[in-house]
Amino acid sequence: MEELASQAFWIGLLKIIGVNIILSGDNAVVIALAARSLPATQQKQAIFWGAGAAIVLRILLTLFAVALLALPWLKLVGSLLLFWIGIKLLIPEDEDPDIKAHEHLMSAIKTILIADLVMSLDNVIAVAAAAGGSVVLLVLGLAISIPLVIFGATMLIKLMERYPAIITIGAGLIGWVAGEMLVTDLALQAWLTQLGAAYKNSKPYVSGLSLELIAGAVGVVVVVILGKWFAKKKATEASPTTTAP
Repeated sequence: MEELASQAFWIGLLKIIGVNIILSGDNAVVIALAARSLPATQQKQAIFWGAGAAIVLRILLTLFAVALLALPWLKLVGSLLLFWIGIKLLIPEDEDPDIKAHEHLMSAIKTILIADLVMSLDNVIAVAAAAGGSVVLLVLGLAISIPLVIFGATMLIKLMERYPAIITIGAGLIGWVAGEMLVTDLALQAWLTQLGAAYKNSKPYVSGLSLELIAGAVGVVVVVILGKWFAKKKATEASPTTTAP
């Protein structure tokens, strides 16, 4: 009960919900595409059973990730992956839909499960990092956020198309989690201590300031700047070259 009453718990919970909503928009598209050829009643069943089974898989995957993140170097590797995920979120993707519209309910559910399992790897790392090792926070955050994702992700995609700033905010959130995750890796503790960092309750501080907050802010800047740069570069390469008459 003490954990539920702490401010850090509720901040972590909001992080998990935010990360899931931002990263799971593609999953909602997969659900819609896989079930679109089914009758209306079967569409609801495909979404319910497919998403329900995906929840169980995601919780198991994330619990496994939490155990792994206690190992040295793994948070560092995970944070680098998160940085790339955040940057990639800002780079426009080439539309190449390759999802088959299934005529049968079980085929649609299977497609949803496989796609969600593959596409949820980034979610799992981000959520495990945001949970900070708390299993209660992890399960509760997923239990709250998954229904929000199922019913709200499609709407969020439309909002992202209308208000691109939401994409930047989401990518910045991933950068924040990645920055915090990076400086809490056990493998860096001795090196950071030599550089002047002091640890209080396993949290690094520099001159009385939280190194996690500093690294999180830096992570936002890194992801947004690099993401925008790669996006601009891709747009320049994709634009046809005009030749003078």
